[in-house]
Amino acid sequence: MPLSRAEIATASGERIINRLCKHWAHKLEVEHTQQDAKILFPDMGTCVMHAEPAVLSVSIETQEKEHLDKLEGVVESHLVRMAKDEALTVIWKSQA
Repeated sequence: MPLSRAEIATASGERIINRLCKHWAHKLEVEHTQQDAKILFPDMGTCVMHAEPAVLSVSIETQEKEHLDKLEGVVESHLVRMAKDEALTVIWKSQA
């Protein structure tokens, strides 16, 4: 299964996870705690996040490569939006 990961430098990982999960919970299956989240995108894949004090780890796993590319874009744009004024640098490392 195609897999992509990103390690994002931020001190706001827990806040970003909380905001993103509340946003997506209206239309997606979401499981989350203060530091961890799992979001299921029907027929596409899964996003897993974990917040450390200075790093937000994000993993995306899909059934097909084209879904991986799409979910990277969706997750990244939402992370940036939820971070508000904090500039995030997201560099995906794919393991297809």
